[in-house]
Amino acid sequence: MAQSRVGSMVESVANVAIGYGIAVAAQAIIFPWFGINVAMHDHLMIGALFTVVSLARSYALRRLFNRLGRG
Repeated sequence: MAQSRVGSMVESVANVAIGYGIAVAAQAIIFPWFGINVAMHDHLMIGALFTVVSLARSYALRRLFNRLGRG
């Protein structure tokens, strides 16, 4: 059974939200191991910026593979 557009959107938003939470938590744990100590606000902003980069990468790759698949 094919997934609806709304279903795809809900899945994508959930995936990004959960990934963002995991990334921020991982930063808060891992950064101090390397002597990088930042405020939680900075962790949230760093996570947000990397999330934007990840979304752009994912979109670009999806469009590329979509174009290659039509050949």
